[in-house]
Amino acid sequence: MNNLEQKDKKYIWHPFTQMREYKSFVIEKGKRMWLYDIYGNKYLDGISSLWVNVHGHRKKEIDNAINKQLAKIAHSTLLGIANVPSVELAEKLIKIVPGKLCKVFYSEDGAEAVEIAIKMAYQYWQNKGEKQRTKFLAVKNAYHGDTIGAVSVGGMSLFHSKYKPLLFKTYFATSPYCYRCPNCKSFTNIVGRIPYKVNCNWDCIKKIEKLVKKHKKEICAMIIEPLVQAAAGIIVMPQGYIKKIEQICKENKILLIADEVAVGFGRTGKMFACEYENIKPDLMAVGKGITGGYLPLAVTFATNEIYNAFLGKLEEQKTFYHGHSYTGNPLACASAIANLNIFKKEKTLEKLQPKIKVLSKELEKFKNLPWVGDIRQCGFMAGIELVKNKNTKEPFKITDKISVKICLEARKHRLLIRPLGDVIVIIPPLAIEIPQLRYMLKVIYQAVIKICGKQ
Repeated sequence: MNNLEQKDKKYIWHPFTQMREYKSFVIEKGKRMWLYDIYGNKYLDGISSLWVNVHGHRKKEIDNAINKQLAKIAHSTLLGIANVPSVELAEKLIKIVPGKLCKVFYSEDGAEAVEIAIKMAYQYWQNKGEKQRTKFLAVKNAYHGDTIGAVSVGGMSLFHSKYKPLLFKTYFATSPYCYRCPNCKSFTNIVGRIPYKVNCNWDCIKKIEKLVKKHKKEICAMIIEPLVQAAAGIIVMPQGYIKKIEQICKENKILLIADEVAVGFGRTGKMFACEYENIKPDLMAVGKGITGGYLPLAVTFATNEIYNAFLGKLEEQKTFYHGHSYTGNPLACASAIANLNIFKKEKTLEKLQPKIKVLSKELEKFKNLPWVGDIRQCGFMAGIELVKNKNTKEPFKITDKISVKICLEARKHRLLIRPLGDVIVIIPPLAIEIPQLRYMLKVIYQAVIKICGKQ
């Protein structure tokens, strides 16, 4: 074992990792779509370094923007002071976000951006005098981050159940998980339709309406991941679902929070997922791809209606008391500006459309495999759900470690991917080339056959 690997095992506690089973794997450098370990082996970055990388590693425009900013200043507080990149970035962002969002509140990661939206929604009603509105409405299988507020509105028992005593009460509606919905008899697996259509009685929406009818006077906001519940296993919502949610919120004067941390900045094929159904949220959280995968940065967007409710004399205590030391970091903002410039200059979203079609075509090959229960795709996000029995949808046992074994097999062929349960996740950098994309799908296909065929 290399000295760095020994130190890794000795000192580092890795996130979302069972350390007893962890085998050290150290990355030294990256170039475009490739990552290089300390032995010089290169691996295709099939998960965009956890869904954050957009244009590839060591993109010269972003490198140069950070270096140029570093020559001026690395950090200054945003508490009562502005810095040049934070102002310039805010203007750029407001020009591209959906609806009436017009205010930018910076933070460092998606979880905090969601936490901020939660606090803003709560305090908005407090400032407006409707102090009974203290509860939130969310969707089962939701994942909004790991801070206490974000976990409170999260609906994944695997990640969240252990912290239940720490959490505030949230009302949860049924997840639009069509593949495993007992009332969705007509569901068919149509790869690539964005979003896909189903013929059902919208039982999941009816349950939301029922919850709202019963608790609307105490609900301050509903939070939703538009189009895709990403961490739940790339659960793609049927066409019309988020539009119906928006209508329910508007009709009942409930604020709508859109969590676009995972789906924003091109992942669904558009800059923001809300664009597909012309959703106009009151608050929106973004992160991950905002800096192109370079530096920690996130944003919570708000409408003027939200923002104005926090204005007043100091003694009225309407101020939003939230902020961290590195909020609006100039280096991070500079990288985000460069990232947005690349989107425009290189026509990233336009060039992405043929790749989305190739991904759909390659995914079709998986449909007839006996262990593939469902294939879900939205733009450049896809998930292949593996099952032990295709007819009954019986999942593999956790002790089988099927998806983990598949990912390790893929690593032998120079591909890095990471599963979500028994869902193989495909979220490559937007700038990946079509031959690399085909190679990625070929490796996964062969790994599924090799590992599942032994069961």
